[in-house]
Amino acid sequence: MKKTALIIFLGCAASTNCMAAAPLAEADKTSKASLPESHPEAAVDQLIPWLLDESRQLRGIPFAEAIFDTTGKRVLPVNPKSEVDQRVVKAISTACDETVKKLNAPGSAIQSTTRINEVSSHFEDALRALLNAEPGLSCDLPRTAQGRVMRSGYPDLRIVDLASKHVFYLDPKLYAVGSRGSSFRTFYFEPKIATNKVRDDAVHFIVGFEHEPRETSGRWNFTRWDLVDLAQFTVKLKAEFQGSNRDMYRPEAIVATSAK
Repeated sequence: MKKTALIIFLGCAASTNCMAAAPLAEADKTSKASLPESHPEAAVDQLIPWLLDESRQLRGIPFAEAIFDTTGKRVLPVNPKSEVDQRVVKAISTACDETVKKLNAPGSAIQSTTRINEVSSHFEDALRALLNAEPGLSCDLPRTAQGRVMRSGYPDLRIVDLASKHVFYLDPKLYAVGSRGSSFRTFYFEPKIATNKVRDDAVHFIVGFEHEPRETSGRWNFTRWDLVDLAQFTVKLKAEFQGSNRDMYRPEAIVATSAK
């Protein structure tokens, strides 16, 4: 089975029609045949031993390949000779500088926020407002194939150069000083169909903002940022079986409970 075929299969395990709908399935007849849709139990029986095979760890998967096999859209590299690409990179850079300046200010909204996870949306909102104010650019929240706006999931922002119609995706990330080289997961992409937000051939950017520990000065202070082109980014697959409280606490499954 191809690496990307497994990614598609895991991301769509709940749908018996998913393999037919995913772009990769049409291109990879062998993989589709090895995971028969009419017998999902057989597919799972093949999948688990495959995941347990240490020699087949899914590491170093090109992100561009995962995006294309999931969405049919290409991840384009930044072209240093393209006036459009360089104009957008400059606009993003200016917006990042202004965002750091604005949010580092003592009276900014983030200074009363204690959890870094709650700060991220402020960066998204500030960048979106600044890029929308840039002549010749449009920046908004990307929509799903169903036309819905979703704040969660990759990517966070969709930038359009209005003259050329070229699209750029931008996903802000925040990280603490000293954690730049960490191996903990800081990025994820779920291969979905209905909630897919990548709907264009586009340049994909991550912008990482570094911050000092809040305990150091009692306030959030962001010290630097980096704009990263994801054209050569590689990812790995973490196999995980999930369940919700609703799945677990079914009345027919409860065998004992506390006294009332």
